[in-house]
Amino acid sequence: MRLLLAAAAGLAVLTASACSTPTPPRSAAPSATPIGPATLPAPTGAHPVGTTALYLKDASRPDPWNLDVDARELKVTLWYPTKQRDGQRAPYMTPKESELAMRRYGIAGVPDDTLSKTRTNAIKDAEPTGRKLPLVVLSPGFTNPMSTLTSLAEDLASRGYVVAGIDHTYESYATTFPDGRVAECIACDSDTDPGFGTGVVQGRAADVSFVLDQLPSTWDGSDRIDRSRIAMAGQSIGGASAMAAMVKDSRVRAGIDMDGTTYARIPKTGFSRPFMFLGSAQHVPGGRDKSWERDWKLLTGWKRWLVLSGAEHQSFTDGPLMAGAFGIKPAYGVLPAARSAELTRTYVAAFLDQHLKAQRQPLLDKPSSRYPEVTFCPATCGQS
Repeated sequence: MRLLLAAAAGLAVLTASACSTPTPPRSAAPSATPIGPATLPAPTGAHPVGTTALYLKDASRPDPWNLDVDARELKVTLWYPTKQRDGQRAPYMTPKESELAMRRYGIAGVPDDTLSKTRTNAIKDAEPTGRKLPLVVLSPGFTNPMSTLTSLAEDLASRGYVVAGIDHTYESYATTFPDGRVAECIACDSDTDPGFGTGVVQGRAADVSFVLDQLPSTWDGSDRIDRSRIAMAGQSIGGASAMAAMVKDSRVRAGIDMDGTTYARIPKTGFSRPFMFLGSAQHVPGGRDKSWERDWKLLTGWKRWLVLSGAEHQSFTDGPLMAGAFGIKPAYGVLPAARSAELTRTYVAAFLDQHLKAQRQPLLDKPSSRYPEVTFCPATCGQS
């Protein structure tokens, strides 16, 4: 599992695997003057956004990574529509989590708490609004905390979705629990083991099913969710886990894999629920990762395979948006941060609007002159 690393927190560019651990470069000094903490782009939907965190414990199974723990503990961050426009903005992450991120990605020359000062758009613990809202489960890439998908989560909530983002404990550099414990990345010591990816997606699928089981009893706003309209999306191994969760749990009606090598085996008889691949150039037909080609043939329902020119592995996360905070100059030819966020939000929302809200999206039918970076595969990728 080899990788190339762009020196910025959350900007690891994994070129072949959905679950490689970023290895910091020997020197990650910023290449320009840092411009201060990042500000996430404003959500594009009609609703203000609220957010809150839940802490769940699954006593029916031991933790797959920490052998000293006999129950699986999870942090679940919810984003949702609210009427409240004023209030305390939710923190992006804690100072300790920021410090651990900086250490993992080898960032030097800026304060350790820089990421914790990232300005978000969601109001902490705001009262939810709306009824019969579709639910979207989000799963982050390996080593990344759920916070790295905050921009996407906020945007979906502003468009009328409830978003449940799962921090898969011991699979990222930091998950902080209410009693102050910080669970670090135990799984990072095992990522070269045979069958590692398959094991991760199976464990995450179990996490998803548990969260869906528990949500009605653990969140006061859960009665606003339409539990017949549930989808899942994720980046990297989180995207691979979306497919694994769909295979395991029929409640997940549709899924999106953002640049993740897939591991779950689709039944040979085919898989008919809607699914979309959204990725970087490594995922074109004939590219380094062959898993999408394998699975494409087994997807028998509505499906799309989209590749973004200039995208890197972390282009589907908040990572590029943080570059200025570290004084990192984007590499030549790489999709600009604001544009990658726009493309990700636009196509993810279009997919969800079509399959959870029954709102037909012509954007998903063919290439668009507004978004020339998006190629429809396999038809326009040189293969049929």
